[in-house]
Amino acid sequence: MTEQILAIRKAEYFQGKFDIKNTTKSKRLFIDFFYEKTEEKIDSPKNYGNWTASFLHLKKCISSNLTFDEVDENFTKKVRLYFEKEAKTKSNTSLSLNSKYSYFNKFKAALRAAFDEGYISFNYASKVKSFEQAESQREYLTFQELQKLAQTDCKYAVLKRAYIFSSLVGLRWSDINTMVWSEVRDEENTSRINFRQEKTDGVEYLYISQQARELLGERESPSDRVFVGLKYSAVYNNEIVRWCNRAGISKHITFHSARHTNAVLLLENGADIYTVSKRLGHREIRTTAIYAKIVDEKMREASNLIPIVKF
Repeated sequence: MTEQILAIRKAEYFQGKFDIKNTTKSKRLFIDFFYEKTEEKIDSPKNYGNWTASFLHLKKCISSNLTFDEVDENFTKKVRLYFEKEAKTKSNTSLSLNSKYSYFNKFKAALRAAFDEGYISFNYASKVKSFEQAESQREYLTFQELQKLAQTDCKYAVLKRAYIFSSLVGLRWSDINTMVWSEVRDEENTSRINFRQEKTDGVEYLYISQQARELLGERESPSDRVFVGLKYSAVYNNEIVRWCNRAGISKHITFHSARHTNAVLLLENGADIYTVSKRLGHREIRTTAIYAKIVDEKMREASNLIPIVKF
């Protein structure tokens, strides 16, 4: 028995040292593996949608019979070229830069998983460059506009509470919508939310202000939703627009704008970019840096607020 275990360990060592592929795994179809990884994301709707879209594109650009034996650097370049030059939307237009970025990154994630699980002996994802992510406009409310919104009637009280809460703490719709009371921790003179971020699957510990805690209301059973009755629908989305109009706000505001509002207000009131990045649950500081650019622009505008001094 000892000799058998030693022989297995030696085989594993030489396989790793000399990049010898696992012959059984290397015969698996790449497209089947990618589909398996896609289905693992089914509980995260937005992420699942991006993986599914990437899967449908890959079916167009690679052979359904392609195995991991045929995965190499040329293969990854071929897939990248497809997304760069050939991939089309359902309306037969070229993919946006953000779509290329998202779909190709799912392909790279599958390559990394294949390497980690022993289907390929080299991480080819590290050899191919991702697409740049286009900088999208982040619409947000100023503090004065948020104040107006708070003082304006909204048809759905739970929507108003959830929106103002998001503006104060920066949580996404998905995390607010699924929040239950077991995630709300009241500790001495402070409160925090302990939750698993739906988008990144990372565990977060987020301290919240007293005002934000008051918006949650009285504590209920641990498994009960905090914002009972909140739901994603065209009715609620349209009410946000009407609510803003009643408050005299003409910007194109969505629920996600509350998260942008939180980031800008934090930076304007002295929070450093690293702290803001951690509070928002960003994986990369460059994502948060976009908000810093917004604040810089407001600082430039402020430089011209003082009237001309006459000599």
